[in-house]
Amino acid sequence: MITSLLIANRGEIACRIIRTARVMGIRTIAVHSDADADALHVREADEAVHIGASPARESYLVGDRILAAARATGAEAIHPGYGFLSENAAFAQAVLDAGLVWVGPDPSSITAMGLKDAAKTLMAQAGVPVTPGYMGANQDAVFLAQEAAKIGYPVLIKAVAGGGGKGMRLVESGDAFADALASCKREAAASFGNDHVLIEKYIASPRHIEVQVFGDRHGNVVHLFERDCSLQRRHQKVIEEAPAPGMDAATREALCAAAVRAAKAVDYVGAGTIEFIADGSGALSADRIWFMEMNTRLQVEHPVTEAITGVDLVEWQLRVASGEPLPLAQHDLAIDGWAMEARLYAEDPAKGFMPSIGKLDLLQFGEAEGGRIDTGVYEGAEVSPFYDPMIAKVIAWGDDRDEARERLGAMLEDTAVWPVRTNAAFLVNALRHPDFAAGRVDTGLIGRDGEALAVDPMPSDAVLQAAAASLTPAGIAPGLRLNAPPRRKAWFLLDGEKVEIEVGGAQAAGGGTDAPSTGVLVAEQGRAWLLTPWRRDGTHGGADGSGAILAPMPGKVIAVDVAEGQAVTRGQKLLTLEAMKMEHTLVAPFDGVVARLDAVAGRQVQVDALLAQIEETA
Repeated sequence: MITSLLIANRGEIACRIIRTARVMGIRTIAVHSDADADALHVREADEAVHIGASPARESYLVGDRILAAARATGAEAIHPGYGFLSENAAFAQAVLDAGLVWVGPDPSSITAMGLKDAAKTLMAQAGVPVTPGYMGANQDAVFLAQEAAKIGYPVLIKAVAGGGGKGMRLVESGDAFADALASCKREAAASFGNDHVLIEKYIASPRHIEVQVFGDRHGNVVHLFERDCSLQRRHQKVIEEAPAPGMDAATREALCAAAVRAAKAVDYVGAGTIEFIADGSGALSADRIWFMEMNTRLQVEHPVTEAITGVDLVEWQLRVASGEPLPLAQHDLAIDGWAMEARLYAEDPAKGFMPSIGKLDLLQFGEAEGGRIDTGVYEGAEVSPFYDPMIAKVIAWGDDRDEARERLGAMLEDTAVWPVRTNAAFLVNALRHPDFAAGRVDTGLIGRDGEALAVDPMPSDAVLQAAAASLTPAGIAPGLRLNAPPRRKAWFLLDGEKVEIEVGGAQAAGGGTDAPSTGVLVAEQGRAWLLTPWRRDGTHGGADGSGAILAPMPGKVIAVDVAEGQAVTRGQKLLTLEAMKMEHTLVAPFDGVVARLDAVAGRQVQVDALLAQIEETA
């Protein structure tokens, strides 16, 4: 068994691997960039090594530095996680050449499945159904247009080296083909260094269904059933589940058998995923499901498979990499219940899913029976602009699909994050969409209804009243009503917007928590708001009416012109924020004193971050 493991990754997957390795008694070594010096995976590992500057291309993507860290710490093996170098055959070979154990498939398997056209040809030879299309070497534009016409529109143009939705174009007619091809090739060359494309038939109501496979060096290959990852936004998975809705036993058997054949065709070792595209216009059937690609690594959504099978896939990876046979045979594996996973991101759906970065002053995850949180951050940590903005994977298990769906929704509703924005409310809306609730989902659902799903919720009256009561000045007498508790209406600012709230009487349930400014944080429906008293002075220069100077958008503080305790006058320059390639000057809204100064030159801030607090002088 491996005794020491270097994890060539960061964030929640690094923490996930550390968790299993610790249980197995394996010493763990983390690597980190400048931005991740105090990250959770660094804190949780037994040892940590700095490997470079914050941009991934200067740290996590530099294989030589990772190998140097392994040699310096005496690591016996390297686990790549997913993303970064996990599907880089050259890096995998370099690890092996260095005499280390590579926790992943052989470089030859990565290479065989790395190019979509070659992989599809190989799969067709292995008897795995593939989508109708052209996957040849001829890249002449006229020839490709002729092939597209033979296939029949609509068609997809896909970069053979593509992934993550890049290098892909949907073409509805022959008139649009030439421009789409040129655009796709430009993007493919820029993103992957390879502009070769393939053409395939576009499935009008596609479902993304994938099968988890696992192989060892003793000739064993098994599947751990399927996952449905059809709920996507711009080709990025949003919510995944296992098993797939509407999958009957006969179709599952055919699909999973095809996945095993695919893995055996490349002598696959370790964890991998065979991805299929299914025609979702009717009931699922084996003759309407086709091979799409193989991911030669652990998947982001692997926890839902773990939840329904009771298998720790990272433990299996480490055992197989150590030379052991698979712990279970195919007949030992079965589906138990249903699981769903939602990707909680630091982004603002109401503002076009703009990334939200900065310090996590408040981070509370919802809980539920059968619930699980995989995260790489903690309260007080920073969401960096350098990497994927995932805060956590929120996973729920239930006896059936509805129970898993409701539990996941409840966990997301009880999640509270501040001041960083998240997509929690968007995820709840997606879970409760009538089509998703009924299992009628395809990859276009969010594209069709995304505007409604992204609507920003408002806190309930009861929660607002409870929060407002805590901010009510003690010296103001409320109105009186016969045989009723005294009540009055007062004005407040809710995230900078003026609202009227009835205050007084019986204390409402819920409410808020103290915020790092003159207000309270209100958390409900997976969303957090800052509630502050309103002043007659109104708003000015990036401040709300309470004198709180808030960042109008994500950006970088490039200059601070005042000090805490300093007297300022209305309109006086306080600080400068660089955002959207422009400089924004924030000024004092009225005469007063800088009672609090959180802005630091050089620091990245998220939208609505408190930068300074001005207290009015008489």
